[in-house]
Amino acid sequence: MVRLMMCVVLGLILSACTVSALAPPRGLIEKAVVWQFQQTQTQLEQQLGLDIKNVDIKNIAIAQQHPLSIENLPAFRIQGSYDVILKLPKRQLSQPHRDFDVYMQLQREGKTWRVLQPNPNDSNPSSWQSFMIE
Repeated sequence: MVRLMMCVVLGLILSACTVSALAPPRGLIEKAVVWQFQQTQTQLEQQLGLDIKNVDIKNIAIAQQHPLSIENLPAFRIQGSYDVILKLPKRQLSQPHRDFDVYMQLQREGKTWRVLQPNPNDSNPSSWQSFMIE
C-alpha cells in the first residue's frame, strides 16, 4: 500500500514537472498578450476612427495555464490580466486589470510557439487560425 501511494505521488510530481517544462516561456506569453491586444486595437481604430499614438502594456499577471491538445499538438490556454495605458492625441486613458485569454501551441519541431485564435470564418468550433509571434 505504501508503494502504491509513493508511486501515485511520484507520478503526480513528474507530470507537473513535465507540464511546466512544456509551457511557453513567460517572455513569449507576454509577446502573445501584446500581439493579441494590438490585433483588437487595430480593429477598433479602424471602426471608430481613433488615432491611438502609443500603447503601454504593463503588469502582465498569469493566473492560470491549462495544457491541452489542439490538432494533435501540445497547446496551452493561458489566462490572466494586465494594465494598459492608451495615449491619445489629447489625453491618456488607463485601464487596470484587463483580462486576457490566449491560446499558444508548440509546433511539431518543438522549437517555436504560435498564437491560436478560433477561426471566425468557420462554424466549426475546433477550427483555429495560427499566427507566428516574434
